[in-house]
Amino acid sequence: MSDANNVFSQLSGSTPADASISKEHGLAYWESVSADENGMLGGIPTFAGFANTSKIDLQGSRNFLAKFGIGSKPGLRRCKRILEGGAGVGRITEGLLTELLVVDENEDGKGPGKVDVVEPIAKFTAKLQGEKGVGKVYVMGLEEWVPEIGEGENKYDLVWTQWCVGHLTDEQLVAYLQRCKSALAEDGLIVIKENTTVLGNDEFDKEDSSVTRGEATFQKVFQKAGLKVVKAEFQKGFPQTRTMKLLPVRMYALKP
Repeated sequence: MSDANNVFSQLSGSTPADASISKEHGLAYWESVSADENGMLGGIPTFAGFANTSKIDLQGSRNFLAKFGIGSKPGLRRCKRILEGGAGVGRITEGLLTELLVVDENEDGKGPGKVDVVEPIAKFTAKLQGEKGVGKVYVMGLEEWVPEIGEGENKYDLVWTQWCVGHLTDEQLVAYLQRCKSALAEDGLIVIKENTTVLGNDEFDKEDSSVTRGEATFQKVFQKAGLKVVKAEFQKGFPQTRTMKLLPVRMYALKP
């Protein structure tokens, strides 16, 4: 067992929630999901009052990045190269990340910016192949992805990973973040946006074989990966009703 897993086992005092994760089960679940926004969001937009969930999510992310000077509005800086982990059908790729790209040939003479995407479900990535602003498409899990930074190529100004790291064990997540860190530009930023548990414990969901982590586990993962949390915020504005409320969603901005 690795040092990372030893840390998490000691914290929990019992079998960690991530020990139940099955890659095969998780992939089978997502293969059964429709390749559209509704499928990506677990059917939430179909519930009364929740139709704007994606729009609210994207605006919250846009506002968060603006606090680091990243954005498409005047006075904010654009990115030469972005990595998106767990891209799905491109809801965030096309709804947020491509708008952040350098649109003309940048000062390095390397042309417009690109978003590289990582996503294990081929039917999801099919619609992203060849889309404007999309660069390399890695049809694989985050645990398999290895950065490919060719000679003279830009490193990543931004790494965005959302609603997918629950399919990685704690050890796999540490390793993924370390690889992201190795491919990060000098002033680059890594953002993890994920559900968090209400009570702070880690919870396993057998339906899609994923883990929702508590704050303590996220902090230990980031520390083990050699990353500092420079800002953390909860997503605001999600709808709720008397009978339905989404889990807390937190954005973590990380730097080496």
